[in-house]
Amino acid sequence: MFSDADAAALYDVLNPWDPVRRADGGFFFPLVMDAESVLDIGCGTGAMLRLARERGHRGRLAGLDPDRAALERARRRADVEWTEGTAADARSGAGFALATMTGHAFQNLLTDHDVRTSLTAIHGTLRRGGRFVFDTRHPRARAWEGWTPANPDDVVDVVHEDGRALRYWHEVDSVTGDVVTFHGTVAEPDGTVLRVLHESLRFLDVAALGRFLGGAGFVIEAQYGDWHRGPVTGDSREIVTVARRG
Repeated sequence: MFSDADAAALYDVLNPWDPVRRADGGFFFPLVMDAESVLDIGCGTGAMLRLARERGHRGRLAGLDPDRAALERARRRADVEWTEGTAADARSGAGFALATMTGHAFQNLLTDHDVRTSLTAIHGTLRRGGRFVFDTRHPRARAWEGWTPANPDDVVDVVHEDGRALRYWHEVDSVTGDVVTFHGTVAEPDGTVLRVLHESLRFLDVAALGRFLGGAGFVIEAQYGDWHRGPVTGDSREIVTVARRG
């Protein structure tokens, strides 16, 4: 068996939160540490907020995620607020200084309705002048074309926290408009499949992101094409957006 709890633990193994060794962590973590109150939407196992508290953040830290098994891991740290729910469930009037969506979690919003209701809720949970910072993959980079076991960089061998050796890879099932549906396979090193995890992601371009953000009342302060604050170009793999509540 490979349970939901196992899958949540594997996520931490595959995606360690390290603001020194990972460029995305190096971008987001200083923003979190400088903000007096932070809501991390799609917080998963809560690694970013747990580390912020460990590193001395004294303000309000809150995480929101619909994955119950991931939140069970997050709740091992009780001095952070953890809530089960989606971005659309963000509480209006909470007055956060900063809201974040890391790990390309914004791309899990698959329909126009999902995007609009989520952005409206995020706007409402921020105080005036508060910022919403998130990352999406630039669609022109076509990242999904590398999500195949034929790509050796996509096949990852790891050791689970319980000591099991595991192999993980992706395969794309369909590309429909701007939505890519794929699955990740968790297997033993010999290829014996333990679990298949299904997911869909939406790839919005700069113009579409701007329309949605403007419609929700946000002003875009900056957009970057990489984690070092380079400009968004046709060759960029990322669209990192800093938006402000007016």
